[in-house]
Amino acid sequence: MRIILTFLVLPACWAQSGAADGATRADWPHYGGTQLSWRYTALDQVNTANVKNLSPAWIFQTGDYSEGLQATPIVVDGVMYIITARAQVFALNAATGAVLWHYRYPPVRPPGIGGIAENQESRGVAVGNGMVFFGTADNYMVALDQKTGREVWKVSVDDTKQCGCSIAAAPLVVKDKVVVGGNGGDQAHRGYLTAFNSKTGRLAWRWYVVPAPGEKGNETWKGDSWRYGGGAPWMTGSYDSSLNLIYWGTGNAASDFYDADRVPSPDKSKDTNLYTASVVALDADTGKLRWHYQEVPDDVWDFDSAYEVLLMDRQVRGRMRQILVHMNKSGLTFVLDRATGEFLGVFSTPEVRNWITGVTEDGKLVGRNEPKPGKTDTFCPSAAGAKSWNSMAYSPRTGFIYTPINELCAALNPTTEGPQEGRGFMNSSMDFKLPPGRTTYSHLDAWDPVTGKRAWSYPYKYILLASVLATAGDLVFTGDPEGNFIAFNAKTGAKAWSYQTGAGHRGSSMSYAVNGRQFIATPVGWQALLVGGLGASLFGDLNPRIGSTIIAFALPEGSK
Repeated sequence: MRIILTFLVLPACWAQSGAADGATRADWPHYGGTQLSWRYTALDQVNTANVKNLSPAWIFQTGDYSEGLQATPIVVDGVMYIITARAQVFALNAATGAVLWHYRYPPVRPPGIGGIAENQESRGVAVGNGMVFFGTADNYMVALDQKTGREVWKVSVDDTKQCGCSIAAAPLVVKDKVVVGGNGGDQAHRGYLTAFNSKTGRLAWRWYVVPAPGEKGNETWKGDSWRYGGGAPWMTGSYDSSLNLIYWGTGNAASDFYDADRVPSPDKSKDTNLYTASVVALDADTGKLRWHYQEVPDDVWDFDSAYEVLLMDRQVRGRMRQILVHMNKSGLTFVLDRATGEFLGVFSTPEVRNWITGVTEDGKLVGRNEPKPGKTDTFCPSAAGAKSWNSMAYSPRTGFIYTPINELCAALNPTTEGPQEGRGFMNSSMDFKLPPGRTTYSHLDAWDPVTGKRAWSYPYKYILLASVLATAGDLVFTGDPEGNFIAFNAKTGAKAWSYQTGAGHRGSSMSYAVNGRQFIATPVGWQALLVGGLGASLFGDLNPRIGSTIIAFALPEGSK
């Protein structure tokens, strides 16, 4: 049984009345659009009435075809900044696609994950304070001059040979600091967030996900398991300037599928293995933890909570609240008060689920179905995620979040091996499979995050791994592995337009304007390894092309 909380909601047109504004306009200055991570543009020149006339305005090939193009383009003052999988950074004229400067980071071979030799997977840059920032596969933070592309500073975040970790996600610029997490949640590694002074690269603060002895929360770890507890916050966070709080999702506990050596208590109904599989709020100036909410106590399914955190104001039970909406890898979506961390609601998005039987009215997991050493069982969703790291979007016009959900299961057979520092620490193989009896294996959904009700769903036969863009023109954009870039009616889910781009979609589309002309831009290029490779291997008739291209679409010049 699944219990969902139902709340009184304002009409959609009032949903953000007087609230912090997470919409972008001419610029797209942050990974999530704004620091509130809506992935929503207030531009409405392209809308449901004229989207059929959308066509490419310019196309740019990066020339780096390793692991596709997974990033979100950033646009500031008419200049687009984009990073490729191997950390080549381009500044382009956002109106024409002409190259303004080009920076090449030296090729590196990052550490393996679970025995897989992972290629570089740069997913975005951050722009602010006159700099362009990005992390690297060999665990450096780099700052480039925004105007010239000249390297200003480069600092080591960690010894990648020791920790087995790397940086793939876009950093977050907050005031005079740049904050970044890192990969390593599936390694014998202790995850952390690090803030640097954006001008100098000097360390400002570091916050460890797994607390050391003497720190609050260490008692939730057995013995010295905290040393290798995982929890890496490997995606990009959000920021509320009115509260001066940074919000980040944290990764799974390690080892992923075996917990006997890390759990001190059989009671798994409360905080266990803090602060993994949680949403945390940190003071932006000091990095001090202000509050946390653990979504999956004692995560033994690799259902980490590292994904984006959406910040919005909505009415709950007749009262306007400052809320955050967060979906973890399992598809459970939590609604919290972002000032206090108070639990307000939860709903589940996948159609196939057997790892729990439900969630109580106060957010506790019910009927845990856990992997057991020496026994092979199938769990749905799989560790590939009902949701992957590709971001959802939020429209204040409809009040809906828009998210791709995948329906995959995996057979697990956990082992009991102990940790080796910096090495893979998953403790199970994974045999991915499709749920029986299904003819479609993903769906793009619209959900009201406050009522937990699904408004519409668009089924798709393969898996969906591109991010979503919502617009004030009442459109929702995303791409599929077959190469289709698609627009949907945000209110009804009706397919409004599509364009065959020639390669699969794994990155994140966005929107901006130059001289009053609205552009919808999307990176094109499929990821060949890890989840992207898994998707291709499951479907014999799917052959997604990698590619590495930016396509900027617009209406014909002079049209309205």
